[in-house]
Amino acid sequence: KYGADGDVIEISIHTVKVQNWDKTIVTIPTHALISDSFKNWRGMREAGGRRIKRAIYIDMTSIKFCTEEMLERFKKIQYIQEYLESKIRDIEEYNRKNNIDTDSIVNGRHLTNIGTFRAYVENYIKNHPKLNKGMLQIVRQLQPTEKGLPLEIYTFTNDTAWVNYESIQADIFDHILAVLPEFDLRIYQAPSGHDINISFGIASFVTYVVHFVGFPKYLLVNSVLP
Repeated sequence: KYGADGDVIEISIHTVKVQNWDKTIVTIPTHALISDSFKNWRGMREAGGRRIKRAIYIDMTSIKFCTEEMLERFKKIQYIQEYLESKIRDIEEYNRKNNIDTDSIVNGRHLTNIGTFRAYVENYIKNHPKLNKGMLQIVRQLQPTEKGLPLEIYTFTNDTAWVNYESIQADIFDHILAVLPEFDLRIYQAPSGHDINISFGIASFVTYVVHFVGFPKYLLVNSVLP
């Protein structure tokens, strides 16, 4: 309402002056502090933690069960070695006790790449030196959307200064986005002009091959052409 977002620098009988983060000054009538609602950042500073609440969107077509080859790769990742040992043992015991036919991966319980990645992120933030260990830390799935499956990271930095907070948050998500492909997962991203150009180029090349070079013989096998 008053465009105030910063530090209170002066309080008088009738007005309160606030210096915004962009260094502009806003004057607010004192009675407004009683009649209107304001957010006070002092509690955050005194608590010693500033909240990170951000989600990344996973392309749901990249979610799958873990193969033996994938599990062997994942076992080399230090943050999830104990998790994998415990989880694999529990799953094998469950499938054995319940006489599960594991010839089909649909039967019984199995590890997935999204679940393993979530466990990695949980352990990553637990061990991050610039996150507050005494405050809530959660990595959770949100409601799937047309943009993919949101995986939300909810944690607190141990430094409440704005510049430092933004740097810590950026470092965390830099790492998460970079490591994601190691779990055979993909980030959802709306098609850009570059993607469209690539698709158009591939389509043009295929059209050229079919019309001027001839349809590849191996594609004619078991195919019906008009």
